[in-house]
Amino acid sequence: MALPEEIVTVDAILFDLDGTLIDSTPGVISAWKTFAEEYKLGSHLPIVQKTHGRRLADTLKDETICNIQDTELLDSEILRFEDLVIQGSPVALEGAIELLTQLNSHHDMRTRWTIVTSASRYYATQCIPKCEIPVPTSGFVTADDVNEGKPKPTPYLEGAKKLGVDVTKCLVVEDAPSGVQAGNSAGAKTLAVCTSHKREDFENCTEEIKRPTYIIDDLTRVRVNWENGKVQLTIDTRRRPDGSAIL
Repeated sequence: MALPEEIVTVDAILFDLDGTLIDSTPGVISAWKTFAEEYKLGSHLPIVQKTHGRRLADTLKDETICNIQDTELLDSEILRFEDLVIQGSPVALEGAIELLTQLNSHHDMRTRWTIVTSASRYYATQCIPKCEIPVPTSGFVTADDVNEGKPKPTPYLEGAKKLGVDVTKCLVVEDAPSGVQAGNSAGAKTLAVCTSHKREDFENCTEEIKRPTYIIDDLTRVRVNWENGKVQLTIDTRRRPDGSAIL
């Protein structure tokens, strides 16, 4: 049985963006409602849940969803969709700014974290400052930087490479099963944050999607400090009484 608090030591932390550090849910729902009406997709809510955590380009190209195969149209629709999400006024999730501020409080530790997002560079450069999230010192990884998106391991392999660390010595922080799968496949430890999914979604993983290493309710349950050249995390794995997702 896991202890209520666990001490984890890693070389670096790789954070997902939407659903992990920021809440963009109202804008995402609004954007999918618009696209569902225009592309005659029926109810937009199942699509929101099904596609969360994946690259928008992969989703819009999907033959069972929008089936956009024209490159020029795809690029313009990605931009239009992301603008709709931004218009939904994304905000930082509880504990996110505080945790990143802790990471930036030590000269060496501030170079040991980055953001790995399935969104475009355009979206990330708009949303990160809009939500008052600190910009990673080493930059960040977006959908534009990889040829394969989550659940493939490529984005997190690229994130570790950007920081100059071994991915197997990293902690991936994610809110989506597809992101947890990407982190696990990359060989990193994974921390699932129950903001967009229930704890049971991570506890009852399939054989294909391995269980995350740790599960927490939100980022208020994590503290960090710099210890012997490593990032040391104290993780409170206790669940909230109602066991519900935040979003």
